[in-house]
Amino acid sequence: MLKQMGRTSQTVLIILYVLTTAKGFEMEIIPAHRVVAQIGGTVILTCNTTGCAFPKFSWRTQMDYPLGGIVSNNKMYSTLTMNPVSTENCNDYLCTVLCNKEKKEKSVKVELYSFPSDPVIETNTSLVVGETATVICKIRDVFPSNHLEVLLKKEEHILHIETFDGDVISTKTETITVAYSFNLATEDNGKEITCVARLQIAGMDFEPKERLTSLKLNANYGPQNTFINASPGNSSMEGHSLKLTCVTESNPPAQVFWRKHLAKETIQHFIENNVLSIPNARFTDSGQYICEVINPVTKKTEKATVNIFIEAPPKNTTLTVFPSSSVKEGESVTISCTAASVPAVQIILEKKIGDVVTTLKTEDGKYTIDKAQLKDAGKYECTFINKFGNHSLDVELVVKGKLEKPDGIMPMIIAFSCVTAIAIPVVAILIYVSRQAKINGSYSLVKALRLKV
Repeated sequence: MLKQMGRTSQTVLIILYVLTTAKGFEMEIIPAHRVVAQIGGTVILTCNTTGCAFPKFSWRTQMDYPLGGIVSNNKMYSTLTMNPVSTENCNDYLCTVLCNKEKKEKSVKVELYSFPSDPVIETNTSLVVGETATVICKIRDVFPSNHLEVLLKKEEHILHIETFDGDVISTKTETITVAYSFNLATEDNGKEITCVARLQIAGMDFEPKERLTSLKLNANYGPQNTFINASPGNSSMEGHSLKLTCVTESNPPAQVFWRKHLAKETIQHFIENNVLSIPNARFTDSGQYICEVINPVTKKTEKATVNIFIEAPPKNTTLTVFPSSSVKEGESVTISCTAASVPAVQIILEKKIGDVVTTLKTEDGKYTIDKAQLKDAGKYECTFINKFGNHSLDVELVVKGKLEKPDGIMPMIIAFSCVTAIAIPVVAILIYVSRQAKINGSYSLVKALRLKV
């Protein structure tokens, strides 16, 4: 039984040998002729045979460089695995197969590239309008770098093109850096800078062959074109609300500081960012307001001013008389009427004597009487008028008459007055003494005077 089984096995082997030899010895490499791979990936080369019962495989490079991979032999095929693929694997690989005394070999070319990521764009730490901006584009781990082309664009406008197709052929991956500088303008803020990298290798089929990255420019500028917008206007009625908005162009947004011209105290109104609110305007809120804006990055400042007029009926009215409201005839006297302009006030000065009203014309609210006369005395009234109301003040002017110069009669009158002033007491004494003498029955002037004393 065992002998019979042995004969059967031999017969099967003979039949298989006859069939294989009849078919013929052949080999192939998969993939055939050429393989394109990215550095860092995996490449598997397979050497297949047919028509040979016991093939023997071997692998080598065209120039006998190290294989840079692992060979695995099976009964009918052999594999060469390169994982990860490096620049050392950029070779022609030959697979040799021996079948009995017959030898066959085929080669496959391994072509490599590296283009693993999109470009990286960098700019200056701080981009300031009017200064030089530098854009840097980096393309990492490129191979072969001598086939790289880099474009820098601002929106659709090409700023710079750079190629690396020199005579020196790279043998390893490289990081390529392209820099371009230009003068930054205000209109560049927000525009896109794009770096386009192209790896153009003729006859090599891989994707992507183009990579790009965009970056929006953040241009720091200003402040500039600063002004104050007053709403509803820079002239407002007392008691109404008013808003002042400081408008400026700045990136980043400017810091805003408010103050009032010549005001010692700080502004007490409600301030939020660039808006100053006066909810209930008063006459004292009139004046010049200043907003100062500062860009925290550029350190530049700018100012804007606006004059605010709060309109109201006449205020701060005064009526003064110099040197006094009581003067002597012939002296000079000035009557002054003043009021705050809220808005401009019309001043009317009138003199009233009974029902008679006279309007003596003023210059800047002042009226001067060079030589006062008795007829100038009377009540003077100042009326202050504007479109929002009126107000009146009055004063009584007294003019005292002059004393007449003494003539020849005046000394006599004065002397007579003096004698009379002395004689009256003397006569009174004599009458008194006489009455006493009658009572006593005798009369003695000496005794009478002594008694009086």
